[in-house]
Amino acid sequence: MKQVPENLYGMLEQQYGKEETMRIIHGYAQRRPVTLRVNTLKTTIEMVKSELTREKIIYDTVEWSDEALIIRKVREVDLQALYIYQQGHIYLQSLSSMLPPLVLKPKKEASILDMAAAPGGKTTQIAALTDNKAQITACEKNKIRAERLNYNIQKQGVKGVYIMHADATKLDELFSFDQILLDAPCSGSGTISLWKDRVDFSENLLERSIKTQRAMLKKALHILKSGGEMVYSTCSILARENEQMIHEILDSGMAELVPIDSGLKENLPLLPSALPETLCIRPNELYEGFFLAKLKKR
Repeated sequence: MKQVPENLYGMLEQQYGKEETMRIIHGYAQRRPVTLRVNTLKTTIEMVKSELTREKIIYDTVEWSDEALIIRKVREVDLQALYIYQQGHIYLQSLSSMLPPLVLKPKKEASILDMAAAPGGKTTQIAALTDNKAQITACEKNKIRAERLNYNIQKQGVKGVYIMHADATKLDELFSFDQILLDAPCSGSGTISLWKDRVDFSENLLERSIKTQRAMLKKALHILKSGGEMVYSTCSILARENEQMIHEILDSGMAELVPIDSGLKENLPLLPSALPETLCIRPNELYEGFFLAKLKKR
């Protein structure tokens, strides 16, 4: 098993203290089960559960989402061989990454921007939550990732999504959206696995991520309609990418925080946050580390 990089350990200990840092590292060392989201655009939760039972696949439900299932003792490759996977009835997705669309609460008929959309898990989830009735723009600047995004959108039966192959920080400010999901590129400090061949974390990556996050947040707030809401999320648990980024927005006066439902918080492993209206999820045996904040433009 790999070790946590010393520079990351130091950042975590400075932010959370030694005891909480050890709990985080214990989370890094877990082998998480496969989790999936039922694609209600193509099937029903009951039908997927029935198919899993027929295949003798054991699953657990999740309190905060009827569509989310935890699969026990089965590998991804085994699920990918199933008819329900091949037909787009299910989407393999981590529990943490299912949270941003739920926190956003996308509205039917709304114009919605998924600002860093590939590979498409959150885009297709937004479409399912709105019964394919939202006007979704999915932005992705990397050509190969944009192709994967398009593949998943087609496979999941999503309609009416406009895929924009572009750098989201350079979108024309003539664009205007009711809601925005910004799952920003980050250092990945929440998703580290000590079982992988290498642990990818560097201060250079952290600094580049912060620069990108700041630019994307600024652009998002410019093209969000007044009174519109957005969710900012990262798979990082470092305050420099999360709470400090949100503090900059609050200090600018452009937006205010919208508290995230307390009912959702009750069922998640949380890290202490300087902003109690936000969510910072501690990595454990089920969840990757993740941060979420909901903002409303003034």
